[in-house]
Amino acid sequence: MPPSLEPPMPLALELLVHGVAGAGPDELLGDPRTVRVTGDSTAAVFRRAEDTDAEAHPERYAGRPVPEAYCWSRLTSGNGARALWLLLLPFMVANLAHWARPATSAAEPAPRAVRTYGVLVRMLALTLTVLLIAAACEVALDLFAWQCAASGTCSASRFGSRFGFLAPGGGWWAQPGRRLALAALVPTGLTGLLWYLSNRTWSAYESQPPPAGTADPDTAPDTAPALGRPGFWYGRRLVARLRAAHTTAGLLTVAAAVAAPTAAHDRRSGAPVLETLGCTLQSLLVAGGLTVACVICRRGRTEARADHRLERAAVTMLPGAGLALLAAALLYACWSRPGWTSAGRLPGDFAFGVLMLGQGACVLALGVIAAYLHRRVPDPAAALRGLGGPAVAMLGCALGGVMTGGVAQRVADWLDGAATPGMAGAPLPGPPVLLSWQAAVLPPLMLVLALLAAWFAGRTARARCRLAGTVAAEYPGEEPDQDRSRRIAGARAAAALTDSAPWFVGAVSGITLLLGAGALAGAWLTGRVPGEAARGSGPLLESAARAAQDTGSWLVGLGFVLFVTWGRRAYRDPAARRTIGILWDVGTFWPRAAHPFAPPCYAERAVPDLTWRMTAWTGRTGGRLVISGHSQGSVLAAAAVWQLPPEVRRRVALLTYGSPLGRLYGRWFPAHFGPGPLTALHRDVDCWRNLWRATDPIGGPVLPGARQAVDRGPLADPVAYGRSTRHPLPAPILCHGDYQADPAFAAERGALLARLAATGGPDRGTADGAGPARATAHGPDRGAPDPRDQDPAGAALPAPRFSREPAAPADPPGTTG
Repeated sequence: MPPSLEPPMPLALELLVHGVAGAGPDELLGDPRTVRVTGDSTAAVFRRAEDTDAEAHPERYAGRPVPEAYCWSRLTSGNGARALWLLLLPFMVANLAHWARPATSAAEPAPRAVRTYGVLVRMLALTLTVLLIAAACEVALDLFAWQCAASGTCSASRFGSRFGFLAPGGGWWAQPGRRLALAALVPTGLTGLLWYLSNRTWSAYESQPPPAGTADPDTAPDTAPALGRPGFWYGRRLVARLRAAHTTAGLLTVAAAVAAPTAAHDRRSGAPVLETLGCTLQSLLVAGGLTVACVICRRGRTEARADHRLERAAVTMLPGAGLALLAAALLYACWSRPGWTSAGRLPGDFAFGVLMLGQGACVLALGVIAAYLHRRVPDPAAALRGLGGPAVAMLGCALGGVMTGGVAQRVADWLDGAATPGMAGAPLPGPPVLLSWQAAVLPPLMLVLALLAAWFAGRTARARCRLAGTVAAEYPGEEPDQDRSRRIAGARAAAALTDSAPWFVGAVSGITLLLGAGALAGAWLTGRVPGEAARGSGPLLESAARAAQDTGSWLVGLGFVLFVTWGRRAYRDPAARRTIGILWDVGTFWPRAAHPFAPPCYAERAVPDLTWRMTAWTGRTGGRLVISGHSQGSVLAAAAVWQLPPEVRRRVALLTYGSPLGRLYGRWFPAHFGPGPLTALHRDVDCWRNLWRATDPIGGPVLPGARQAVDRGPLADPVAYGRSTRHPLPAPILCHGDYQADPAFAAERGALLARLAATGGPDRGTADGAGPARATAHGPDRGAPDPRDQDPAGAALPAPRFSREPAAPADPPGTTG
């Protein structure tokens, strides 16, 4: 055919997805004049102003793609309310534990073990909610309403006459039960705040519908990777049910904190009517707690379809019943009881001890199940040999204990003035003994962390010295420069620390578990704070115990102050909010499968956004598309490609760089990003290339053992060793950034687009997904296109529609934990 009669090449699009800390559209596109083409102020797709009409003039883009950028950073660092998410940090870590379970296989699915793992993580997440509300009850009800208000000295010195109506003889509110009822408004308000945050983000994130045809639940195989299932990024039903259960648990915790001391007084006073009411109320509270546990355990995630239904009975009636029981407890406590005085502490030691014991039991049970699953399907790359999930769960419990104990300890120190809470001569009994023991184990834990950090620093220094001698040889013709070699080797050695992170986390988790068990045993066996328990045991031990208690209390108080300061700064300063957003970028990728009060999963907005954009654009234009993701953006890009219909996926190529898919996600979340799922993605997306550097602490190879190479690397970093005519100034060591400046980026992008143009889509003809030879750095394979992969008659793909699939006739229990 003469050149003038050849059909024009279809338009090509490059969809750029940024990583953590989010670049702006002007930075991504290299042009200050950008236009939002679709999206809102939270997440949107941008183009350069000159490219807005690219579809009308494809001839302008011969040989190059139209660049556009998807910017999603405001999903995690938007308005000042994001600062409140710091309160939810333990919940986020517990949610990560759900996704960190070992992988299974089609031959070894182990559904009971997977389901039990999910139940244990959800129960552990429930204990964290109860722990937070119990800590609020400890501060408001015990320290303030029960102890300080009953002491005229404490109340007058700290609050003056503002709360004089609560002091003995101060009027109607002076009775202990009424003081408890009034103070209960604080933890009740905290529970309401958690419900509000969860409900608000649930409406914005979990309720995003996927495009119709994303995946057919009736034809999709059971062995399909989880991230390719239509219901994976649609957790509307599960989060609504968990939110109702956790809200009810919080309300019941407040009701129990009010009712328990009131009922104990009625039993001692011998008032039969009030005693009967107290027993009845406590029985109803126990029944409510068992109901919440049943709701938590009964069902996990069902990812086979996008479930639009809500369980109205659980979502509305359960919190309503909890609120009614709380109201009954407050009315019961407000009943007149002349002669009742408050002394000592509220019965918080037993409650906090049971919570801590339950959390430890859950972590140990998770370890047993994780080891069992890992033994059935061994994965040498899995973090801690499959025990990454239990280790993460232990860190979540430790964070929850430090944060809640820190608040109680700091408030008690403030109320006690110069005295030490719990010690002889202190004006107030102080918080539960267990919280003082938890603070006392912090100094040994910090010492262990310092020793581990020193060991890793020494190993990194030795690795830098070892690597420095070989760097110059990688740049032929360059004159060796010792300082330059040392800097490059230092960057590589520091990047390699990422591979040691699992063992660091495992060591910290194991030591925390042992120290926590020791704190619980010490609190229950002695019933006194460490300084008092060691009295008379010898000068050395007594001094060590007192020093550990005082130092731990100081560390906890300092941590609490820094936490509050950081939160206030993040609320006012967008730059600080972006720093916190980096933490959420990594921790909130996963749906809220275990804890509904965790920060929302931004991927439940971002992945449908990307899926809609790719499906709509390819369907409207019939063009080729390369989605290129950097860092965390590569994870979003891979997840979005997994969700594409097969006919759209044949028009899409995947380019990842600085990607944590294999190095971080594959190790910590092997069930979803391990070798099996990534190999399946490679079969589905034949046009996939990944760039990485040895100096990158985050990115790495994704499938180093693949028969057809996905990875290209390690790329040279820096691109030039010394000065030359081409590089007259020293080239920077880029580490994790600026991959697009490397010549390999443009070469691989062009090869992927040429590959799509040559074949019309990858070959799916073989069982192993081999197909035609893939594009390499030297150029694409321009073999004949497979007619099976051509759109019939070149017809444009249909535009996406909302998924409105009918409900399943039966409602099977969750099969993914």
